[in-house]
Amino acid sequence: MTGWTRDQMAARAARELKDGYCVNLGIGIPTLVSNHIPPGVDVTLQSENGMLGLGPFPLESEVDADIINAGKQTITELDRTSYVSSADSFGMIRGGHIDLSVLGAMEVAENGDLANWMVPGKTIKGPGGAMDLVAGVPRIIVLMDHVDKSGGAKFRRRCTLPLTGANVVDMIITNLALFRRPDRSAPFVLAEVAPGVSAPMVRDCTEAHYIEDLT
Repeated sequence: MTGWTRDQMAARAARELKDGYCVNLGIGIPTLVSNHIPPGVDVTLQSENGMLGLGPFPLESEVDADIINAGKQTITELDRTSYVSSADSFGMIRGGHIDLSVLGAMEVAENGDLANWMVPGKTIKGPGGAMDLVAGVPRIIVLMDHVDKSGGAKFRRRCTLPLTGANVVDMIITNLALFRRPDRSAPFVLAEVAPGVSAPMVRDCTEAHYIEDLT
């Protein structure tokens, strides 16, 4: 049972982008969203390291080691790309000027809590901009595998890891399914399942409570 690939997960998230949006993509699977922006949808991708107007990942012949995203991956520029200080970049985030952020996660709770920045006892580089993003961006989509490497559920009743933010997640896309909720006072709804995956399969490897509506 594999469901969607990471590229397919990113492509599904890209369908949530709206024309004119300013969007921040987290490290990991979310960075792939830049390769799947639908035709006719004009969005501006923003990175915490001060790049505004990120292009897709480069071909080998296009790689420029000085053009990177917040995850230190090489990317491309657009004809409208601009660069600002890190302070200005975080000012955009904290000031509510980013419409949507797509982030990775270690755990998401059924009430929308997000844990995506550390595992106690393991060496980490810090939370980066995640806490600012969940506090300053009005809509958060999470892309993550449905279970962890040991087979444990990542969509849980409650997060067991230190929180990035409380009640901040609006949509979850895993390799098996998509969960959404109309607002942050509502429960999550199982709205889509990946090809070859059934609703009972999703239930069997999900700890969180949710409503099912695949109509």
